[in-house]
Amino acid sequence: MSSAPPLFSEIQKLATEQRNPRSAGIDTASVREILEIMNAEDRLVAEAVHTQLDEIERGVILIEHAFRNGGRLFYAGAGTSGRLGILDASECPPTFGTPPEMVQGLIAGGLPAVFQAQEGAEDKEEGGKQALIEAGVTAKDIVCGIAASRRTPYVIGAVKWAREIGCKTLFITCTPRSEFTLDVDVPICAVVGPEVVMGSTRMKSGTAQKMILNMLTTASMIRLGKVYENMMVDLQMTNAKLVERSKRTVMTITELDYDGATDLLMAADGHVKTAIVMHLAEVPKAEALRRLETAAGFVRLAVRNDAYSPA
Repeated sequence: MSSAPPLFSEIQKLATEQRNPRSAGIDTASVREILEIMNAEDRLVAEAVHTQLDEIERGVILIEHAFRNGGRLFYAGAGTSGRLGILDASECPPTFGTPPEMVQGLIAGGLPAVFQAQEGAEDKEEGGKQALIEAGVTAKDIVCGIAASRRTPYVIGAVKWAREIGCKTLFITCTPRSEFTLDVDVPICAVVGPEVVMGSTRMKSGTAQKMILNMLTTASMIRLGKVYENMMVDLQMTNAKLVERSKRTVMTITELDYDGATDLLMAADGHVKTAIVMHLAEVPKAEALRRLETAAGFVRLAVRNDAYSPA
């Protein structure tokens, strides 16, 4: 009689590895029925994320604090989780005008793993630690592990080492908090239930992780003054679409026409925030820049000529 190894037994018990009774007959379903099953399961994801808003709030507060004190945010993941971290990090510079090093995604297997699975790379804790060392992580930074199963060795190694050097740590997983035993500052446990296809965590688990990552960085950037009303005002005009979006944003806020917004942006050296403050406060560029610095980048405060005071 053969006995299963400990890893098999561990994986067998994971919430992310259970069978979903609602999709048991999916292999005989029509295309429409397959899509209905998937869509019904996807609707459960937002509710699972909603249960974690307290923890996500704590995470945002820690990230904002790190950013304000010269720290950076690092994601560490493998497979889908790693790619989602890289996706979120790569979208911050064009969306919020942040330097590329401010939010970084690290993935087991390195750059090749972004495009092609490097499954064996996730199995060593040392790999996660080494990735943070090579990235120059310090105690000022914050490290967020991403692993649907919460057991990925690469991710655990990264988070453990981050704790050892004094970093604040987050962990995004889709397993119950009752099963979460890692020592981190903020565990975010969005339990989405079994996947439509057993163990395929690129599905509901991946969707939950993406939603949480959206919240962490977007809320942090809003808290840094990178959004005015509900518009991006620190975006970088790095392609034609973003150039036109910048003009449309200025037009919407200032009520200028297209040519007027174009001229205003030129006078502001292409910086949307500066252009808005120049127009709304009726001040030249140098004064708009001074006000924005005093206001820590918040447009509303800069227009009123108020100094930023942490809430």
